[in-house]
Formats: sequence, C-alpha cells, structure tokens
Amino acid sequence: MKKLKRSARLVEMTQYLLFRPHSLIPLTTFAERYNSAKSSISEDLAIIKEVFEEEGLGELNTLAGAAGGVKFSPKVPKEVSLKFIQNLCLQLQQPERILPGGYLYMSDIMGQPQYLNEIGKTFASAFAGRDIDVIMTVETKGIPLAYATATYMNLPVVIVRRDSRVTEGSAVSINYVSGSNKRIQTMSLARRALKEESKVLIIDDFMHVGGTIHGMMDLLAEFKASVQGVGVFMESCEVEEHLVDHYVSLARLYGVDSKTKQITVEPGNYFDSKKGDS
Repeated sequence: MKKLKRSARLVEMTQYLLFRPHSLIPLTTFAERYNSAKSSISEDLAIIKEVFEEEGLGELNTLAGAAGGVKFSPKVPKEVSLKFIQNLCLQLQQPERILPGGYLYMSDIMGQPQYLNEIGKTFASAFAGRDIDVIMTVETKGIPLAYATATYMNLPVVIVRRDSRVTEGSAVSINYVSGSNKRIQTMSLARRALKEESKVLIIDDFMHVGGTIHGMMDLLAEFKASVQGVGVFMESCEVEEHLVDHYVSLARLYGVDSKTKQITVEPGNYFDSKKGDS
C-alpha cells in the first residue's frame, strides 16, 4: 500500500480496526500496510485509543511482546444504551402495534439496520469479557439480533431449526415444552454446526416463559456445550416465573391491553442498578 499522509492513515486505520473487532492485529501489519515505522504507528494508535474512549466507541488494548499487537473491543456506555432503549420503548408503546390476541408487533424494529446495530453493540457490551466461542439463536426472528451481536463480537452464529433439514446432514433433535402454549415442540441442530464443549451465548428476540431458551440449553447439553450467557431483547413480565434464571434483557413488556390500547414497555434488567456497570 502506498504511503499515506498521517490524517489519511488515521482514517484508514480506524476503519480497519472497526471492521475487525476482537482481533489481535500485530503492529507489523500496520507498519507494512502503510510503509511506516512502528513508532509512528504506536503514536497513531494512541490517538485512536483516546478518541474511541472519549466518544464511547469501545476500548483499544495493546498487548506487549513478540506475539503482541492491538485489539479493538466495541463497548458502548450503559447510559448511552439506556437512552436508545428508552426511545425504542416509546415506539413500542404505540397503540397501532397491538395485534389480535394481544400480541405486540415488533417486526419493523427487527428489520431496521440502525436499531439492530445498536442492539448488537449493547449485547456485545453486556457480555464483554466472557469466554464465548459461538452465538446461538432459534429461527426465525432471533436471527437478525444474533448476527448483529456476532458482528461486534466477531463470532460465528449457529441457528437452531424447528425441524432437521437434509441439506445439513445428521442432526440432534429434542422435544421441549413451549412456555407460551404448553405444547410439545421440536428443535434440531446439525451435528456439524457446533463443536462439542463449545462455549455458547444464546440470543433471542422475546422471552415469555422461557421454554424455547430452556430447550436450547437442553439441546446444548447433547453437545456437551456450556452456556456462557443468555440475552433477550424483550422479556414478558406478565408471567409469575421464568424457566431461565440468569439472563440479560434490554426491554420488559408489562402488558398489552387490547381494550384500552395501552402498552407498557420499560428498559430491561440490564439497566437495573443491581446488574452493575458494564
């Protein structure tokens, strides 16, 4: 790559880091890429680090030694995420979102890239520092959230199917009890999709009682995998007890009243003081 002016190099380096989160990049990579001395690269990284931290974009950590380098970890301040979620809660409380049967329409939210990006960054911040190999979700509405989170954690995504598919080879299938309608349902995961003893982060869009997430945990047991965390965009607070004990929610649904057209949505437990700062 041709030698760039420092201002252009800073822009290009910033983009390079943003697109490679949680990847250890040797200083020699930048030195060779920009035909610059390591000392100049170190000075550039110090400037980028300062801006990232001041603007709440994340952390830039330097690892010393021959095998060292620099690693960017996206991390949004909790107060910034709270403002975003509060705004989202206001949108979700619009009366026209009420569907027959008392359901809440959220598909448009799940289809907006700017919303998904913020949700993904928030989940990445919530589970920062945990030893995770892969992100898991169940088809279909949780898929966009899982991929948004995976983008900021630089992790692969595994999708649990409602039924096995010939194109995915042999699979492990289990029956589970749906928390919402108490029906026996089936979920399946291809054997090639997940290595045994993987460390998994489960991401889902909505948790009523938690039957689906509990089913995914049972499925993971068949792979001798461990659950390192559970993140749900919205949890229902209309139930007395969830089947999942430890989870992070970004929003809470307290009720949908079809008669009064009243919807009550508030920030989730991630923003509770007892959860601590992220």
